[in-house]
Amino acid sequence: MTMDIEKAAAQLARLRAQAEKAAGPLAAAEDALRCAEEAEATRRAERAAEYNREFAATWRTRADAVVDSGDAAQETFLTALTAEPWFAAYVEYRAARYKRGHVLTEAQRAQTALGEVVTVPEQRWYGAMLLEDIVSHAEREAAQVAAEFAKDLDDTREAFLTTRD
Repeated sequence: MTMDIEKAAAQLARLRAQAEKAAGPLAAAEDALRCAEEAEATRRAERAAEYNREFAATWRTRADAVVDSGDAAQETFLTALTAEPWFAAYVEYRAARYKRGHVLTEAQRAQTALGEVVTVPEQRWYGAMLLEDIVSHAEREAAQVAAEFAKDLDDTREAFLTTRD
């Protein structure tokens, strides 16, 4: 037993000596890394300041260069949108509102020209709600799909309950 303790103590002493021997280079490597990281942080801060000065001095030229850069893309988008049948139908739907407005305005003008009391109501304008209409319709469709799913679940449950093993 004493021999085991002596062996363990000797092994521990050897490992401590190895650790002390490696501690010097390890500390030096850690210090070198810390110095390199600090130098890199300083370099990046200097570069950031240089970039910021240059960008602040040239932002107007840059902004002017890109001000019209989205025009072609917008035109492409509008052309593609206009070609869609659903969009054409929505335009027709909205145009009906405008047409009604023209009819009401003309009727009011005619009554006024004849000296009659104007009985034609004022046009009530409703904002175009294209996105809201799309979302609303999608929600109705989704609710219907979900209701069918719920019915299938209920049918599955009922089939399970009525089946005898």
